[in-house]
Amino acid sequence: MKYQAINPQLFIENRKRFVAQMKPNSIAIFRSNYEFVRNGDANLDFKQNSDFFWLTGIDQEDSFLVLFPDSPDAAFKECLFLKQTNATIAVWEGHKYTKEEATETSGIKSIFWNDGFENAIRSKINYAENIYLTLNENDRYTYKSPSSDLDFAKKIQNDFPLHHFLRAAPILQRLRSVKTEIELNLTRHAIGISKKGFERLLNFVKPGVMEYEVEAELIHEYIRNAASGHSFHPIVASGASACVLHYVDNNKPCKDGDLLLVDCGVDYANYASDMTRVIPVNGRFTPRQKDVYNAVLRVMRAASKLLVPGTMLMDYHQIVGKELMEKELVDLGLLTMEQIKKEDPAWPAYKKYFMHGTSHFLGIDVHDVGMRYEPMQAGNLFTCEPGIYIQEEGIGIRLENNLVITHNGPIDLMDEIKMPLEVEEIEALMNR
Repeated sequence: MKYQAINPQLFIENRKRFVAQMKPNSIAIFRSNYEFVRNGDANLDFKQNSDFFWLTGIDQEDSFLVLFPDSPDAAFKECLFLKQTNATIAVWEGHKYTKEEATETSGIKSIFWNDGFENAIRSKINYAENIYLTLNENDRYTYKSPSSDLDFAKKIQNDFPLHHFLRAAPILQRLRSVKTEIELNLTRHAIGISKKGFERLLNFVKPGVMEYEVEAELIHEYIRNAASGHSFHPIVASGASACVLHYVDNNKPCKDGDLLLVDCGVDYANYASDMTRVIPVNGRFTPRQKDVYNAVLRVMRAASKLLVPGTMLMDYHQIVGKELMEKELVDLGLLTMEQIKKEDPAWPAYKKYFMHGTSHFLGIDVHDVGMRYEPMQAGNLFTCEPGIYIQEEGIGIRLENNLVITHNGPIDLMDEIKMPLEVEEIEALMNR
């Protein structure tokens, strides 16, 4: 791993929080993600299962975590099973965790090699009444590829059909959605790298550069600052391409007079940042571009203030669209009051120009798990990213910051480090 070691207290406390929610006489088993084949004998970059990492800090394939607080064998109250290295693996694949390193990383003292996992678990699992298993229950997700969670769940259910099986995901979603200070500081570190990447772009972008060159500048800055890479495929969209919400071709020239929308994030220590900025390719906004930009910025600032304990996410989206964005669109001459009066309530008029949500949970995953239909609470980490997309004018503007909810109001983690955002800041930095 490129990143610095994480304080193992994070994972120790995370496991305590999870175990406290388990039913008596229950065992919970978690499996690491698969390594996926790209083509031939090449693998895709390994990305750890988010729940597994949150509980252990172990960033390696072929690993198992067992939590059995009522185990009659003390060694199995919490234990890890890891891939044992050998001379061949060391030569061809490189370093793997030693038992001592795994304990240092996770805070777990009982470490075993995974070649003995099935025999070991069979001898212990029958002392439990309930088995907790996890699946990817992120409500944005649908199964499109093999899943280690799903495959493992099917195998355990087949091997132990008389046990009572329970879902770990509802517990984990609530716990993961409330960030600890260690987690927030990891996110702050990722955001700090994002700032360096954005400032690099302000010195680089000019008429004639290609969108993929901009993407290359970002990854250069991320890797040189010990990030694993992008937290998602970056959107680098110039001109009218910015009106395509998930534009990822990144293959067009940045033209004089156009705007460039960059939606990107850093993956640092498996924690994500998520930032969107819009800059003028030639270093100067036109009056119209500036008006639209400032309208989006006003909505973002006003929406951010609504991210407080007790707010319902769905109500928040409605307020941002109908009260904040609608007014700006009328002032920009994009909507009339007559159009608003005749709108379809199921698809309000403002959605012609602002068709997506304003905020999503952020954390280990860029679209992190969270309780979408429960009140916001202190410790939740959200993006705030309104946008206006005017296809007929070739203008697409979205601005996005990352904020943590506290009892004393939201803290904008990007404002905290003075991430450039105002029109005047951006123009000054591009023309210095």
